[in-house]
Amino acid sequence: MIKLFKSWRKKANAPEAMATDLDNIPKHVAIIMDGNGRWARKLGLPRIVGHRNGMKAVKRATMAADELGISVLTLYAFSTENWKRPKEEVDYLMSLPQEFLALELEELIEKNVQVRMMGHTDELPSHTFAAMEEAMERTKQNTGLILNFALNYGSHREITETVRGIAEKVKTGDLSPEDITEQLLGSSLLSGDLPDPDLLIRTGGELRLSNFMLWQTAYSELWFTDLYWPEFGRAQLVEAVAEYQRRTRRYGGLS
Repeated sequence: MIKLFKSWRKKANAPEAMATDLDNIPKHVAIIMDGNGRWARKLGLPRIVGHRNGMKAVKRATMAADELGISVLTLYAFSTENWKRPKEEVDYLMSLPQEFLALELEELIEKNVQVRMMGHTDELPSHTFAAMEEAMERTKQNTGLILNFALNYGSHREITETVRGIAEKVKTGDLSPEDITEQLLGSSLLSGDLPDPDLLIRTGGELRLSNFMLWQTAYSELWFTDLYWPEFGRAQLVEAVAEYQRRTRRYGGLS
């Protein structure tokens, strides 16, 4: 398995043809945006400079996804575990949605992009949530790319709270145990009205899911790259999609 992961990582950095089959574009691409701080450290810069440049990569990835015809782009922006970071860094990360949307919302509206947020809103600063609410409200009628920010998101908490909610319905008699199916649980998750990711990308060289969409990515194709997130652009997204198109998705079957 480790050899397989390494081969994927090698492919992610290989200078190879990046043609894509427009009839086989993944509907939903999810990205773990990793490596902002390490990119900054490599250049002798403060970590927050890495996060600011990571914001620029968000725009590049969004525009590229829209051009390729991807339907949903989910970006892991802040995890439930990221609160453990130094307060100065957390405060800066919480300012980025407001800064990004102030700069880019008008263009997102022009491009017919619909902004969504998937996460636990109770701990978010009011200015962070207000920026997201405004973006979601102003783009809710858009019918193009869904740009879904996973903000204060953690899959363990998501699944736990979903199961708790289902258990409450069983307790009140609104559901019976026999009603609990994979379909019910999946549709009750925070991403319940979205298709599961076809392709999961992780930058920064790490080979793990980091508590991200654990239920939803059960059959996602995985693509890893050593490039740090601020270095990610259209060429890397096209390359990841091209690799996705070279694979055969069997879902446990033989063909």
